[in-house]
Amino acid sequence: MQRMTLAAAAATATLFLAACAPMGGGKSQEAVAARQEANRQTVLAFYEKGLNQKDADAALQYVGNRYVQHNPTAADGPEGFRKFIAFLREKFPNSRSVIKRSFVDGDYVILHVNSVREPGTRGSAIVDIFKLENGKIVEHWDVVQPVPETAANSNTMF
Repeated sequence: MQRMTLAAAAATATLFLAACAPMGGGKSQEAVAARQEANRQTVLAFYEKGLNQKDADAALQYVGNRYVQHNPTAADGPEGFRKFIAFLREKFPNSRSVIKRSFVDGDYVILHVNSVREPGTRGSAIVDIFKLENGKIVEHWDVVQPVPETAANSNTMF
C-alpha cells in the first residue's frame, strides 16, 4: 500500500472540503479551496514563527485586529501572545512543536501537534483550533494532553 505524504494528504483534504462546501455567495469551488489553503498557510506560518522560532512580532503579522484567546491561562490580544512567547523563550528555549496534521473547514484551521518543551521528553498532544477572518487569525482554542509513558493500547497519539 502506498502512503501519502502529509502535504499530499493536506492537499487532498482541502480539495475534498472544498468539494463538499456549500456554494454560497457565488464562489467557485476553486475560490473556496484557494481561500481555505491560504488560511492553512497563514496558520502554519503563524505557528512556525511563534511557537518554533519564538518570534512573537513575526507571528503577529498573521493576526487580525483582535485576538481572542479561549485558553484560560493565556491573555487576549497581541500582548497576551507576546507574554506566552516570552515565557517559552525563557523557560523552554529548545521547545519544538511538530504539526502532525492539519484540517481546514472554511475559516477554521485545526492542527494536531506534538509539542515537546524539553528535548528527550514525550511532550504533549495538542489540538489547536484557529478562526480566521479576512485571512487573519482572530480566535484560538486548544486542548492539551500529556503523552503518557504507557498506554492501554498499542496505538500512538499521532
